[in-house]
Amino acid sequence: MPLLNQEENYTFSSFFQLPYDVDEVLAEFDYRYAQKRLVLPRSDREIPEIEGLRSQIEGNLPYVQLTSEAAKREVLIAPVLLLVARVCQQVLRFEYPLKVNNWLQGSLDYLLRSHNQIVVIEAKRDDLTRGFTQLAVEMIALSMRDNASPLTYGAVTMGNFWTFGCLDIDKKLIIQDIGGFRVPDDLAELVKILVGILEISEEC
Repeated sequence: MPLLNQEENYTFSSFFQLPYDVDEVLAEFDYRYAQKRLVLPRSDREIPEIEGLRSQIEGNLPYVQLTSEAAKREVLIAPVLLLVARVCQQVLRFEYPLKVNNWLQGSLDYLLRSHNQIVVIEAKRDDLTRGFTQLAVEMIALSMRDNASPLTYGAVTMGNFWTFGCLDIDKKLIIQDIGGFRVPDDLAELVKILVGILEISEEC
């Protein structure tokens, strides 16, 4: 029995609220779901600004209460993405509006694009499991745009922890990485992966 009502409108955030497992939701869009260790692109370039950002984040953490999604966005997420945007010389878009149809519409928390790749980031206060369901649906929407890359990358984050996903159009498959990255401990690796995604495209 279909989980989604053909006559109903859904926003991306609606999928965070649904009680269904991610594989069940993605099956509604004819996508398969898998979990495995992703081989994520990683930039080899030196990024000296990373250490300054790490010091900034560590210096700020004792003086903020990260009890809301807004606080996590401002203190932990936006500074990381702004650094990636500066390094790659790409525009970071906030609350980016996107509508494909009445099932695929809403705003993306963050969007970064380069000439050959795109990465979408979904910020959550908690519950990365349902957060990944929302992220996966957002990646499906992005993959349906004109001139979409065969691979679309995304990440869902609570600020201090990030996990990645990859959509493969040809295989109709979305893979969730079984690993993750902590901030500030894994900041250098996280930044180089985000830069790497925007620089190159590899098979996931």
